[in-house]
Amino acid sequence: MPRQEPFRPQKISKKSAEHYNWGASCDGWHLVQSGDLSVIHERMPGKTEEVRHYHTRARQFFFVLSGEASLEVDGVRLVLREQEGAEVPPGVWHQMKNERFDDVEFLVISTPPTRGDRIETE
Repeated sequence: MPRQEPFRPQKISKKSAEHYNWGASCDGWHLVQSGDLSVIHERMPGKTEEVRHYHTRARQFFFVLSGEASLEVDGVRLVLREQEGAEVPPGVWHQMKNERFDDVEFLVISTPPTRGDRIETE
């Protein structure tokens, strides 16, 4: 067995994570970025939404930390409130929306990561 470097646990938070902007005014923070797992903390202001899409390989789990979100999964609308989540398998159309006026913050957990794996609606 090849010798591996020992795993060194590290704390991560929204304050120390790599930040990026997406959509019109949404934020994301990469909490975990590895070859087989992605964990992102996202914030969507009121009345924002992402583009409807699916992933060819990635399975995702959305978990609301604060606020309320609407997650459309294959034509079914799920209202996710604080401490609620939903899974989206690969190949299934989905779209996260914030239909309210307050911010919503949530985790998006993907395996494998979604980079280069997103197909959007036409």
